Formats: sequence, C-alpha cells, structure tokens
Amino acid sequence: MACTALLDGNCKPKSMSRARQWTDEVENLYRFQQAGYRDEREYRQVKQVELVDRWPETGFVKKLQRRDNTFYYYNKKRECEDKEVHKVKVYAY
Repeated sequence: MACTALLDGNCKPKSMSRARQWTDEVENLYRFQQAGYRDEREYRQVKQVELVDRWPETGFVKKLQRRDNTFYYYNKKRECEDKEVHKVKVYAY
C-alpha cells in the first residue's frame, strides 16, 4: 500500500487480478462486489462510514448498504462458492 492518499480516500487501484482460490479476503471482496463496490476502501469512502458491520465469529461482512440505499445482509458462513471465486476482482494499490 504505497499510495500516499490512503488517508483521504482518493487512492485509485494500480492493478487488478482475479482470485484463484477462496480465502477470507476473497469472501469479503465477493460481498463488497455483490453490493456494487470494489472493496472495503471504496465502500468506506462512498458511504462515509468508519466501520463495516462484521460477524464477530468469522470476521466476514454482515451488512452492506448499496448505492441505492438498499441493504444486503450476509450469513455467517461462506457465501462465495468455488464456481464464483474466479469472478472476484482483487485490487492492488
């Protein structure tokens, strides 16, 4: 994370790759991308929130607000199936 603009939230990704296997990070990226955001950084910038609701047991994202102000609620367990993993975009800053 060599971006000097991390604090003001105006940092653009330098590159993008696709996930190859499931991890906790890929699971959370899947949830953000289902709600219409690149990742947690973009969500926090757009919605002006400090913390994202997470399940304490797993650390996975619990609830996200889409850009049209509707909410997505997620389960405690894995939701990104193996056949969906290759669709998840992983951004590098």
